[in-house]
Amino acid sequence: MKKTIEKITPRPAQPHMVGDGFRVYGFIPAAVDRRSMSPFLVLDFNPEYDFGPSEIPLGVGAHPHKGFETVTIAYKGRVQHADSSGGGGIIGEGDVQWMTAGSGILHKEFHEENFSKTGGSFEMVQLWVNLPAKDKNVAPHYQAITKDSMGLYEIPGSGGVVNVIAGNFNGVNGPAATYSPVHLSNIRLKAGAEVTTSLPAGYNTALLVIKGAVEVNGENAGEHSFVHFKNEGSDILIKAASDAVVLLLSGEPINEPIAAYGPFVMNTQAEIYEAMEAFQAGKFGTLD
Repeated sequence: MKKTIEKITPRPAQPHMVGDGFRVYGFIPAAVDRRSMSPFLVLDFNPEYDFGPSEIPLGVGAHPHKGFETVTIAYKGRVQHADSSGGGGIIGEGDVQWMTAGSGILHKEFHEENFSKTGGSFEMVQLWVNLPAKDKNVAPHYQAITKDSMGLYEIPGSGGVVNVIAGNFNGVNGPAATYSPVHLSNIRLKAGAEVTTSLPAGYNTALLVIKGAVEVNGENAGEHSFVHFKNEGSDILIKAASDAVVLLLSGEPINEPIAAYGPFVMNTQAEIYEAMEAFQAGKFGTLD
């Protein structure tokens, strides 16, 4: 049985800036509330945008996170990041950084130095993925997932490929380790091609059309639109009207209370106060 589409949301009229280096449109929680897309808390999309050269890298300075994970997917451009645990690195085109903030961390991310000096096309997605209550205080860490390390599903008829980041796509597994069941894949379709997949009916599921135009279970979805499914049916058929890139995300709901304040996501307001106090007391470490 096909998954029923709840609604298709076009790209919002206006972007907003995150720091001075990320020009994003927010789909979660703007298009759908967090409960309807649990465990996904935030989806910010920076569609392709040409940033001019800058001697000082654009981005976001040191800021805290606690109680969830950030997943940064690079389509174009390069991002350099560092955190208070001593971690850091460069996210290249096609790569993913999966950071578990857990018990609390300071983090910063900027356009990579050489990319910043030359400027160019920049295209990114950042997701926030909730952590179950039992895992909210795990030690911070991150997974650097290169495009070459992802699972690769070849669409029949030379119709394109699927890069599997997490979970499973038609029997191909992704490398990301997750704290609750999550499926996350980049589907790259050639014009006229189609692909079918199945996901559990009870999982919260959506897709974002990064590039091109597609037909999803019989309904048209234009470039930069967000397709949210109802929790019924399991099959998804995607047909490409033009060369297309589609981000498919699906996860088992975390049926726990959500208390959120800025970069802190816990289960109760009391835990939010504790997180703020820990941050103010310097317990998240230091980061210049």
